[in-house]
Amino acid sequence: MVDWDALQSAATEIAARAYAPYSRYHVGAAALADDGRLVVGCNVENAAYGVTLCAECGLVSQLHATGGGLLTHFVCVNGAGEVIMPCGRCRQLLWENGGAPLEVLTPEGVLTMDRVLPQAFGPEDLDRVR
Repeated sequence: MVDWDALQSAATEIAARAYAPYSRYHVGAAALADDGRLVVGCNVENAAYGVTLCAECGLVSQLHATGGGLLTHFVCVNGAGEVIMPCGRCRQLLWENGGAPLEVLTPEGVLTMDRVLPQAFGPEDLDRVR
């Protein structure tokens, strides 16, 4: 059984460390890996908005930097600790690192990634053309 409250608390805690001087919109993300590790990330803005790093980017980087594996449970919050949805780019990151069965806590409850990103494009699509 996943402790979604603890996962949301970890995301809220890391959101406080976000670097968001331009938007002032802090975002934190927390997830569990398939080996039980907790990985977190926060957004890091840049004056050139296109190179801003979303919280999910940091989380996926930490996943790979600490041993890899797959994400199994994920939540993303704003600076007030309210559950928010990942942007489209980040949904793709989550798909690539958790796949269809990844459980995501959303404002509407827990959904699997195949419901969050239906008809997703992934590595298997690239394998078909090789």
